[in-house]
Amino acid sequence: MSPKIPVAISFTGIANFLGVIGVIGSLIFVGLELRQSQIIALASQQQARTGTLVDIIGTFSYPDKPANWEDMITNKLSEEQFNLGANAAYQLWMLYENDHLQHELGLIDEGVWTSKVSAMRNLYGICEFRSISELALTFSNAALSEIVLDWDYEEC
Repeated sequence: MSPKIPVAISFTGIANFLGVIGVIGSLIFVGLELRQSQIIALASQQQARTGTLVDIIGTFSYPDKPANWEDMITNKLSEEQFNLGANAAYQLWMLYENDHLQHELGLIDEGVWTSKVSAMRNLYGICEFRSISELALTFSNAALSEIVLDWDYEEC
């Protein structure tokens, strides 16, 4: 005769164990769904920013004296094209203020934000648009102004 060890497994114990496993599985699933939603939100925000920038750049082709984006950011616009650059500068500052808010909310990753800060400082550094930039910054978040102005610029 072989000795048998009595095993007492209750139905309630098994049901509780399976219930705990089910809850843990559900929490893992919800966590993965939240992560996926965050990634989708980040991608959507980046696409919206890109679309806005493409629209701004596209406005350089409309007038009688078209220009290109490189002329604007390297300050090679003619006098007739200056208003194109001025309008683009205002639009960019509105976009940058929105970017700052999205960065504060965690919707822009650090790599993209670093590029945005460089672009803001570049725009502020263009002497022909300095007064426009200063005016636009008076309407923006003080933290954004601090980020932009915390840099050494040449005198205009």
